[in-house]
Amino acid sequence: MNVKTTYLEMVTQSQRSVPVPVDDLAVIHAVTPTLAYYRFLYDAVGRDWDWTSRKKLSDAELAQIIHDRGVEVHVLFVAGVPAGFAELDRRTEGEIELKQFGLMPEFLGRGLGRYFLQWTIDRAWSYRPKRLWLHTCNFDHPAALPNYQKAGFTVYKEETKPRE
Repeated sequence: MNVKTTYLEMVTQSQRSVPVPVDDLAVIHAVTPTLAYYRFLYDAVGRDWDWTSRKKLSDAELAQIIHDRGVEVHVLFVAGVPAGFAELDRRTEGEIELKQFGLMPEFLGRGLGRYFLQWTIDRAWSYRPKRLWLHTCNFDHPAALPNYQKAGFTVYKEETKPRE
């Protein structure tokens, strides 16, 4: 089976406004998340979409990434419950990668993803990068690619490779 990876970028900030979809919603910056908490978020969001890259990392390798000052983990909460997370990687000068983004299955289909994606885009652009980019693949949620495009990202590259 092949994996089709689509790379998208945004080189100017989108001027989109998305209303808050529910009451009692908060986004909290997990400044130095514990490994167990990060692994919980990663698994809860990515389990259905076969997210595996971070699961392959040792604790030391993962800590080196998520505890770097240039990496931010933001957690979406609804009524005090974690509903999803976003990870921004600012370690490369002039650009930010939206490395991880998603919602837990129980929170899909409620308008939260659209809101949280725009919140994340606005947060990234607050650093004034030259570009914001990400990649997704055909194993991700079927709405991922269209949602990124609706938010203002444009495709700049596609690759198809055999699945490892």
